[in-house]
Amino acid sequence: MLSVPPDGLPLKGYHVVELMGIGPVPYAGQLLGDMGASVIRFEKAGAYRLPVENRGKTCIPVDLQDENSRKDVLEHISSAHILIEGGRPGVAEKLGLGPADCHRVNPKIVYGRMTGWGQSGPWAHKAGHDINYIGLTGALHAMGWKDNPPCPPLNLVGDYGGGSGFLVMGILAALLEAEKTGRGRVIDAAIIDGTASMMGIVYSLESMNLWTTQREVNLLDGSHPYYRCYATSDGSFIAVGCLEEKFYREMLNILGLNISDFGGQNDSGLWPEQIKILTDIFVACSRKYWEDLFEHSDACVTPVLTYEEATYHPQNKARKSYYIRDGITHPIASPRFI
Repeated sequence: MLSVPPDGLPLKGYHVVELMGIGPVPYAGQLLGDMGASVIRFEKAGAYRLPVENRGKTCIPVDLQDENSRKDVLEHISSAHILIEGGRPGVAEKLGLGPADCHRVNPKIVYGRMTGWGQSGPWAHKAGHDINYIGLTGALHAMGWKDNPPCPPLNLVGDYGGGSGFLVMGILAALLEAEKTGRGRVIDAAIIDGTASMMGIVYSLESMNLWTTQREVNLLDGSHPYYRCYATSDGSFIAVGCLEEKFYREMLNILGLNISDFGGQNDSGLWPEQIKILTDIFVACSRKYWEDLFEHSDACVTPVLTYEEATYHPQNKARKSYYIRDGITHPIASPRFI
């Protein structure tokens, strides 16, 4: 694991209380802990514990229905800087651990609330998971091939991107304000809001007539021959991402293709034939062959690795991007503070 800067991590000395929640809540706690905060997670006895998301945390089994247990949690809250919770709207209030309860014992605490649908609206109390939340934002509909149902992007776009990422961003902003004012904020972080925010690029491209609601016809959805994945002879894949013309020309040059014969980037009428040509070229050799061929180029042609292979890639090894603890692979803390 990489050593920390001599002055320590930026959240060293800050204390986080993490209450109930799966997915984006423990990951948000992990991110805060990775930045130096001490994190106490209160969880149900026997709760399933994810080793990476809970690394470095003090995990305490607790029955929040028990009055003495709630008093113990409030005691921790009274000296904490941040609280994060992922219950449905109103659940924390029923337990006596809502924002008003916490601000009574600690006016400065930043209270982060993580939900899928948000704290308000007709669906606020509705159950859901990542696939449901990103489905409501237009993000899921844009993913996958046109003749198949949309393809879920794991839970990275909703739970972690639109959820944890925006929750932590809000917490850090409110923490800065609390340092100045002595008053903590409540953050209503909803996965549908965060994911919608990340979809801004789609609305921008649509306004420029560069995006439509159809799949497999847009710039970044695999329809373009120079931005998609191709199979290799060994059953692996190569990612081609030469969006800029100079990188496109470099790819063609390395592949021995004449641009006057193959065609330029922007003639969509040529794309089906260009995709076929590139498909036939890449499937003729192994991924390793293409990796070596493009190793020292700016053609933006790179291997598609499995998560196991990623830990051994020279770039990731050079940056020490992974480490092993108790036999489990951990991605290192990100971002890095130097």
